[in-house]
Amino acid sequence: MKLRQLEMQLQKVRGFSRPSADAEQYMTPAPLAARMLFHAAMNGDIAGARVCDLGCGTGMLSIGAALLGAEVTAVDFDPAALAVARENAELFGVDIIFAEARIGGSDPGITADTVVMNPPFGAQKEHADRPFIDAALAIAPVCYAILNAGSIPFVAAYTKDRAEIVEIISARLELPKQFTFHTKEFLEIPVEIVHLERTP
Repeated sequence: MKLRQLEMQLQKVRGFSRPSADAEQYMTPAPLAARMLFHAAMNGDIAGARVCDLGCGTGMLSIGAALLGAEVTAVDFDPAALAVARENAELFGVDIIFAEARIGGSDPGITADTVVMNPPFGAQKEHADRPFIDAALAIAPVCYAILNAGSIPFVAAYTKDRAEIVEIISARLELPKQFTFHTKEFLEIPVEIVHLERTP
């Protein structure tokens, strides 16, 4: 599947019916999701791999990884989001294992080859991204994460002696207005796709 084909498919993924601002429940835009997943696939980290989507929401990254040939486990704390994710998976005809667990809470007992994630940036709750980074490095030797632009010095320091930043890809996260505190109809947030690999 080509990048454009993947993006067009992911445009069909249904989003949150009642997103939580506190949990930073924004659906990953299809172009950004496709770009990250396609890049990871070109690196050999998706097709035929066991992929875990941390904080899967309604399944955007999970479904994309499955369409590219991964065996996917998707984890989220929100049963309502998981219900939509299951419906989306059925719509696409992909088999995904869904697990309800809070990242940073009880160990979901998952091992994988690759983690993909779009964790909270910490805009509502400071350091909300840290449990996701910790979980990703515990679950898999390779991780692709969408992080707020400017996070690299923090990530490098936080993962020192645990992981290496292999690649950084600048991107944009485009979000429609969905919460009352949003003052614009459309938000464009600079982000970075970060490829981490666990150090031995």
